[in-house]
Amino acid sequence: MGPLAPPFTEDTARAKVRAAQDAWNTRDPDRVALAYTEDSVWRNRDEFLVGREEIREFLRRKWARELDYRLRKELWAFTGNRIAVRFRYEWHDADGQWWRGYGNELWEFDERGLMRRREASINDVRIDEADRELVD
Repeated sequence: MGPLAPPFTEDTARAKVRAAQDAWNTRDPDRVALAYTEDSVWRNRDEFLVGREEIREFLRRKWARELDYRLRKELWAFTGNRIAVRFRYEWHDADGQWWRGYGNELWEFDERGLMRRREASINDVRIDEADRELVD
């Protein structure tokens, strides 16, 4: 398999999704931010971010609040330089309440395979710890 850059094949699109999942599960904002262009544009729920540094700061805030975060991503569709994914993740807050987030993302990549655009729609539901599905 060649580099994970467009145009995507089914194999490279699946590998790109898996690489993103693996990176996000490190909960390392510095590592994750490197997957995005310097001027990447994001919509995450009701937040609009521009640039790698804003993304890095967003991820720091996210993982300071979303404790023991665990994510699964699934390829939904792909074409050319775009990939669509479905995902779910689980985390708990400082009070011990567990949550599961469900969402969809639309990704657009530059010619090197860095993400230049991310659109994310996410909904959260409270869950009991006993109902967790994404256990290490």
